[in-house]
Amino acid sequence: MTLSKFTDYSFRVLIYLGNHPNDLFTVDELSKILGLSTHHIKKIIYILAKNEYIVSSKGRNGGIRLKLNPKDINLGELLKVTEGNLNIAECFSIENNTCPLNSMCKLKPILNNSLKAFIVKLSEYTLDDIL
Repeated sequence: MTLSKFTDYSFRVLIYLGNHPNDLFTVDELSKILGLSTHHIKKIIYILAKNEYIVSSKGRNGGIRLKLNPKDINLGELLKVTEGNLNIAECFSIENNTCPLNSMCKLKPILNNSLKAFIVKLSEYTLDDIL
């Protein structure tokens, strides 16, 4: 299983902000510091702000910073917010499943349990644990 770039980059943004809790950053600054495109950073900031992980204020004294205490940012919950598609195999998708073995397949429940275990394990940690 590979995390999407969006999730990977979201973790990077939060780790950086968590390590600089008293500072405000612009999209351009984060882009340069993290080596990511401003386009990616803007999309990430939008989702993280919408889900109240960060505060993004515009204007001369504006910037981006964490809204929540790092202890309150659960990594499993963050994964669910940032990972748009947790369908790790085609059979997980109701719309796109064309597998003719679906009704007799015993792999899907194993993969599903593994995915759940991954999320449960990740949920044991917070942003504070990885700062």
